[in-house]
Amino acid sequence: MTLIKSISGIRGTIGGPAGQGLTPLDVVKYAAAYGTWAAAQQSGSKLIIIGRDARISGEMVSRLVAATLQGLGLDVLDLGLSTTPTVEMAVPAKNAAGGIILTASHNPKQWNALKLLNATGEFISAADGEQVLALADSESFDFASVTKLGSYTTDTEFLAEHIAAILASPLVDVAAIKAHNFRVVVDAVNSSGGFAVPQLLTALGVETIEKLHCEPTGDFAHNPEPLPEHLRDIAKVLEKGGFDLGIVVDPDVDRLALVSENGEMFGEEYTLVAVADYVLGQRGGGNTVSNLSSTRALHDVTEKHGGTYTAAAVGEVNVVTKMKETNAVIGGEGNGGIIFPELHYGRDALVGIALFLTHLAKSGLTMSRLRNSYPSYFISKNKIELTPDIDTDLVLTQMEQRYAKQPVNTIDGVKIEFGKEWVHLRKSNTEPIIRIYAESDSNATAEHLAQKIIADIKEIILVK
Repeated sequence: MTLIKSISGIRGTIGGPAGQGLTPLDVVKYAAAYGTWAAAQQSGSKLIIIGRDARISGEMVSRLVAATLQGLGLDVLDLGLSTTPTVEMAVPAKNAAGGIILTASHNPKQWNALKLLNATGEFISAADGEQVLALADSESFDFASVTKLGSYTTDTEFLAEHIAAILASPLVDVAAIKAHNFRVVVDAVNSSGGFAVPQLLTALGVETIEKLHCEPTGDFAHNPEPLPEHLRDIAKVLEKGGFDLGIVVDPDVDRLALVSENGEMFGEEYTLVAVADYVLGQRGGGNTVSNLSSTRALHDVTEKHGGTYTAAAVGEVNVVTKMKETNAVIGGEGNGGIIFPELHYGRDALVGIALFLTHLAKSGLTMSRLRNSYPSYFISKNKIELTPDIDTDLVLTQMEQRYAKQPVNTIDGVKIEFGKEWVHLRKSNTEPIIRIYAESDSNATAEHLAQKIIADIKEIILVK
């Protein structure tokens, strides 16, 4: 059993002793802490928006959260089965004080989580997260009397408003998409994307939709993280021919992976690259942001359009903060997370789909040819496990010193650049692990660079 308490939310496995998993007692405790925090923000609203993905525990967790918030005197608007970006958009649209998304994102079905939003529909800041955790630890909750309990209402139609806002964007060309007559395969891992993505595609004029794992049962048909090794089913369908592309989303629909017409992976990293290329081309340039572990291809595409690329620390909150600082017109993360601030500051697979299909339709290219039009980089992802007694911060400091002659970025671990190649070292916040990501224009070189850095780390540890 696992319970991970972080500034961005509470996630854990369902069941087990209280405090060791995401048990009903833990759900109530952290929902009460968040509700207490939200009420203290004096936003002028007592309304909290909640929504969930389709995982098996979702309905139970949702009822616990809603009742707890009502017990604090807060009103609850429940979107029911929904997506993370839909809840994010609903919070400011309904003038709510905040929101809670019940999803463990790409984690397997035994996991669930409370993801916490502020009044703007964005993930709460590190400082706010610390306040919520402190309230939970102190259990400083003051529940309402019987005459002041909050209300509970539902709204299962807000997804339509989300989709309408996407279609209203000047950069989404419904006519071009419809004229292309795309034939699409959708893999939604039996969660909320199973109805959300087809509903969007239908609104965009796509008539041929092959649904794969689109029943929102929460019984995930494969590992829900949209990585190539988990997408063999959709790849096999596309390999047979007859379709233009495959669309894959994670359980809460904030990550987007694409598959080419021949069954080859477009690459999660290149979802953002392709969408950014389109947005920058339509905007006549502009700034972009992704995290330090994302591909250099976004940097190259941004410069091609005369814009400025900026790297942020890993984490959606950090990327959003940097996007606001640099007035970026598009940004996100290399895991398929598209952030299009014209719509809202949150990763949104649905707007990513609409922008990408517009781009593909207007390009006149097949998926595979579009992918080949971008600079090709390969990322080697590794980790090195350390014993708990090893000071990971000291190891990273010594790596920084060892490569002091190279350009080094230390805003999030240590990123070392070697021309167009780079390696990024980050420590895990929950276990004694250093993650090592290396990128080059060839798989072999990226792997060699990663292994060289791993050898350096092991040498430092042995010297200690």
